[in-house]
Amino acid sequence: MSKARVLVTGAAGYIGSHTIVELVKAGYNVVGIDNFSNSKPSVLDGIAAILSERIPFVEGDCCDTATMEKLFRDYDDIAATIHFAAHKAVGESVREPVKYFRNNISSLLNVVQMSVAKGTSIVFSSSCTVYGEPDPENLPISETAPRKSAESPYGRTKQFCEDILEDSVKAYPNLKVTLLRYFNPIGAHPSALIGEMPGGVPENLVPYITQTAAGIRSELKIFGKDYPTPDGTCIRDYIYVCDLARAHVAAVDRMLKDKDAPRIDVFNLGTGRGLSVKELVDAFISVNKVALPFSYTDRRNGDIVQVWADPTKAEKILGWKADTPLDQILKSAWEWEKKVRNIQ
Repeated sequence: MSKARVLVTGAAGYIGSHTIVELVKAGYNVVGIDNFSNSKPSVLDGIAAILSERIPFVEGDCCDTATMEKLFRDYDDIAATIHFAAHKAVGESVREPVKYFRNNISSLLNVVQMSVAKGTSIVFSSSCTVYGEPDPENLPISETAPRKSAESPYGRTKQFCEDILEDSVKAYPNLKVTLLRYFNPIGAHPSALIGEMPGGVPENLVPYITQTAAGIRSELKIFGKDYPTPDGTCIRDYIYVCDLARAHVAAVDRMLKDKDAPRIDVFNLGTGRGLSVKELVDAFISVNKVALPFSYTDRRNGDIVQVWADPTKAEKILGWKADTPLDQILKSAWEWEKKVRNIQ
């Protein structure tokens, strides 16, 4: 017997596409929505090739209330929504804050409105940026760490959205919410049929690395070499996108099955170890045996010095762990880039 239906917003996006694969593998019925503002329709072909089937899909904008109302009418069996649809680049958010506030908050409000009306649950794609610049003594950072002023408009949208969801759970007794705060997703599906596909110049590190290795970019620019870290570059917690996708399935399972689960809960999703930008670059070169020209440039506005997760709560309650080896993750990213660029 098939499981419940899950709506995935931002379905053609990087994390959304990988999560759809894991949901279907777990037996869920899925419907996706995306407006392709930062993705391509070809991603749906990749998902179909992996699954040997096409999921129901709606091309539309989650900020459009009429579109969302029609989607929930057409698929009146939706039991949970995983809400990915949002602008997500820290650097761009500093340059275009209004774009981020309008899109990220409006889309969530529509998801909440539909979910309350239909009595469905929400898994929200949040971020470690809600912690702001963590104090060194609070690392690794747990869910009990205080939220501090975010360093970017992107981070503030995630804080605002978390607040909206917290207030909504208090107001609407039929609403259940899980907030997933992730750290830095990297890598691609092992089939090399889906992966990270940024438009224009990549804002995230690994696509910039792979595009440089492929000759699309002349060199990798590392933002800052004077941070108070062992090698002067920022430290992050890099998590494999397929591991991250599995966590969303675990969150849906818990909300739909565990009647005693809190109506709102929060989990950090990371590996529990910090890796500097320079360490990640060196690992990519070593694992894939490629030339990778790079140089250092000024710090980037909105970047924090260092952060990595304490994933203990997710491991204990969701039964989830990010355990894919880094070498395998970096190989998957390069295989995806080579496939996209037709590199042998």
